[in-house]
Amino acid sequence: MADNPIPLTEDEIVIALDGAPGWRRDGDEITKTFRIRYHGGVAMIVHVADVERLVGHHADVDLRWGKVRFGITTHDAGHRLTAADFDLAHRIDAIAKAHEAQPVSD
Repeated sequence: MADNPIPLTEDEIVIALDGAPGWRRDGDEITKTFRIRYHGGVAMIVHVADVERLVGHHADVDLRWGKVRFGITTHDAGHRLTAADFDLAHRIDAIAKAHEAQPVSD
């Protein structure tokens, strides 16, 4: 991750959310929940963690029976949203698809 990440403007966040189907804004975090069997969720989390290590950015993860929730914000930008958050969201979507996880709509 870059040394001084630049927070997105409100307009940039709206545009980025429009390009990230199923991701929701919760304050200065974006979140998405997937339905997946528990052990499949564990495997998916490990896959996401490997990618996070490579890109130098991570999500907060909540694993429950039958679902996994990801929450993303940039801690180094004062817990604000940056382009890195949306990049990671797209990577998580691709991994979820590979693991046959289904987005949970609220």
